[in-house]
Amino acid sequence: MGSEDTKRLLLFFAIVFAIMLLWRPLFQKYISQPPASPGSAPAGGENAGSSQPSPATAPAASAKAAPALPPTPIEGGKAQDIVVENDLYRITFSTQGAVVTSWVLKKFQDQNDRPLDVVNQPACAQLGFPMSVTLPDAVLAEKFNSAVYAVEPGAAAGQTLHAPAQLKFVFSDGKAEVQKTFAFGDTYQVDAQVSAIEGGSYLPVGVAWTGGFGDYSLGQGAVSAHSRAAYDTPAGLTTVQEKNLKAGLSVLGPLNYAGLEDLYFVAIFLPAHPQDAFRISRPSWNPPDSTEKTPPAPFRAELAAATGRPLALGLFVAPKNLDLLRTMKPPLDALVDFGWFSFIAKPLFLALRYIYDHWVHNYGWAIIILTVVINFALFPLKLKSIHSAQKMQKVAPIIKRIQDQYKQYKFNDPRKQKMNQEVMKVYSEHGINPLGGCLPMALQLPFLYGFYELLLTVIELRHAPWIGCVKDLSLPDACHPFGIPIALLPTLMIISMFFMQKLTPMATADPAQQRMMYVMPLMFGVIFYRLASGLVLYYMAANVIGIAQQLIINRFIPAASPASANPPADKGPGGPESKGPRKGARKPVGVKN
Repeated sequence: MGSEDTKRLLLFFAIVFAIMLLWRPLFQKYISQPPASPGSAPAGGENAGSSQPSPATAPAASAKAAPALPPTPIEGGKAQDIVVENDLYRITFSTQGAVVTSWVLKKFQDQNDRPLDVVNQPACAQLGFPMSVTLPDAVLAEKFNSAVYAVEPGAAAGQTLHAPAQLKFVFSDGKAEVQKTFAFGDTYQVDAQVSAIEGGSYLPVGVAWTGGFGDYSLGQGAVSAHSRAAYDTPAGLTTVQEKNLKAGLSVLGPLNYAGLEDLYFVAIFLPAHPQDAFRISRPSWNPPDSTEKTPPAPFRAELAAATGRPLALGLFVAPKNLDLLRTMKPPLDALVDFGWFSFIAKPLFLALRYIYDHWVHNYGWAIIILTVVINFALFPLKLKSIHSAQKMQKVAPIIKRIQDQYKQYKFNDPRKQKMNQEVMKVYSEHGINPLGGCLPMALQLPFLYGFYELLLTVIELRHAPWIGCVKDLSLPDACHPFGIPIALLPTLMIISMFFMQKLTPMATADPAQQRMMYVMPLMFGVIFYRLASGLVLYYMAANVIGIAQQLIINRFIPAASPASANPPADKGPGGPESKGPRKGARKPVGVKN
């Protein structure tokens, strides 16, 4: 492999890395809706989310006898709010519809440094709020969702309850009744039971989380880009991107859990009866700030009893913290998706968290320390790479002479194969591995992509600062010193990579090819400019460490002197008076040391 091939290989690594980074968004864009699981019902239309699966899936004959309704209606007066909180959340209920109008996770802030509310209130005002009831009869469901409920003794409208607590809402018009009971403890999970009675029998009732889910301070488009529905059956976990769902999707039991998630948070239904059904849809809507092109509505997720009986469930609204998710029953840690490079990303995260917990308590410095560890672990390979590059420098004049002798031939000319044979013979005589100089770069790619997946996945790095104006390692660098509209970390990364290229011995002596290699820092800078600043910090730190290592190497390992090209006296192949190798001509090979 000649210097031209080495240059192509290095460019190939850069292109491969760019493809790896772009693969997730490009691939997800064209993912088709996943096929229904063995227990799935046919998908409905886009507006089919106003009620649960048709009564045929839960025939009235299977409905259980229900308690007799009180002869007089039960309802509340004026709609009021009731707040329930513990150390982890603050949930606001409205007695109108007995729905959740706000669900604040107290330990987290949104993009505007306000307490994070995962309820999309502008959308819910039109589409309905979380914990709305769903029924086969959409008209009856609408009646229950607009009614003002009475609150059972023990909780008065307008007050704040502190967990442990219980809250019960009841509405009855004398013919039909809905009861919603919520139990709150000291964890993220809220237990609920919902029942609907009509004609002396329980109805197959469901509850819906409407209006999407996530940190909407980022904007509707940013949340939709990462919003997914997830459901776990005996066949495994299935996820559906919000932007890829064109019509409704119903999944019947057995069901372990189901719900909605974004990059860092989840809202999961935990059914008490595995045979309950899960449905996701995107109903039509008219957003208040709509333009000529109305964006699709955010997710609507429903959990419904498969037969006529009360619906019992846990509702888990929490951060995607691995340790927390593992404590759940069933475990929910599969919701933290490290991607195809999980075998690299997960150990990197565990090491990063250990450094953070035990040493520095700053994820930026933890990334730098971990980078030092990785680079010193790879240092022996880098040393071999330097030796290989120096050997290739030594024979570069010989390789260039051979290439010049064959440069008049096209790439597919059979005589080019003879050139490659001569080049490989030179490498063989001098004990050179042509790929040796590329090995460290190749080994960096899994670590780079592992950090990319890690920074896009783990909640610990959300809003994690480093120093100065680097405030969030999970987002692109927004640090613009002196008002210059150039991000700081990517700029420093480009500079460090340039110096790294300058110090590293190049396998080619061709000035044009060397200049081409110096373009690579700019290529990487373009790629990294809009990536998470934590990833840029990792690569910049790796460059700085590499520069220090290279200075030491250059000091203690003298550069190799180029070998003599020893051009033959006669005019070889490719000469001005020759159209090809002459019969009996001496082969242009290198000279052994």
